[in-house]
Amino acid sequence: MKVLAAIVGLLELGCATLPKALPPVRETPPAPATRTFHVLSHGWHTGIALPAADLNRRLPDLARRFPRCAYYEIGWGDAGFYQSPKVTTGLALQAMFRSPGTVVHVVGFNAPPPAQFLTSEVLSVSASEANYRNLLHYLVSSFALDADGRPVSRGPGLYGDSAFYAATGRYHACNTCNKWTAKALTSAGVELSPAISLTSDSVMDKLRAMPAAGR
Repeated sequence: MKVLAAIVGLLELGCATLPKALPPVRETPPAPATRTFHVLSHGWHTGIALPAADLNRRLPDLARRFPRCAYYEIGWGDAGFYQSPKVTTGLALQAMFRSPGTVVHVVGFNAPPPAQFLTSEVLSVSASEANYRNLLHYLVSSFALDADGRPVSRGPGLYGDSAFYAATGRYHACNTCNKWTAKALTSAGVELSPAISLTSDSVMDKLRAMPAAGR
C-alpha cells in the first residue's frame, strides 16, 4: 500500500508541476461548444493544433515569426530529447530522470490539420468559448517569457516552418509531453485524468471514445 501511495503521489505531482492545468469552466446551463481545435499523435508524441490568430493575439512575436501561417501545432517536451536529430536510449533516460530543461515546439502551416498531417492521427475537439480561452491561457503559460514578455528562441524546429522556444516546467517520468497534452485538454473542459495520461495512446484512446471527437 505504501508503494501504491508513493506512485499515486508521483502522478499527482506530475499534474501539479508547470505548466499547470486550469480548472475547466462549468457553466449553468452548459455553454455550447463553438470552438474547435485538434489533437495530433505522431506515435510516441502528441500535440495541439489550433488557428494561429488565436495565439498571435496573446504572443505577437509568433505572428512576426510565422507571418503567413493559418495554424500552429504546439508541442512541449524535454530539450535534449526533443531537439536531438537522433533519438537514443540515453537521451530518453536523461529526459525521464535528468532533464536539462524543456522547450515548446511551434510548427506553422496553412492546410487544415487533418490535411497537413496525413501520416499522423488527428482528432478534432470542441470546447465552449470560456474553456477555449482556458486552453489558450494554458498554451501561453507553457512558454518561458523574457523580461519583456516575449518568447525566448531556442533555434529551428524539427520539420516544416517551425521553431523551438524555451518552456516552463520540468520534464520527468510523471510529467511527460503526453501529460502536457492531457493538461491542455483538461483546461479546455475535456473530462480525462492527466495523472494517468503518460502515453500518446492513453490520450488518444480517451478522445476516440468521445462522441464529439472527429477526424
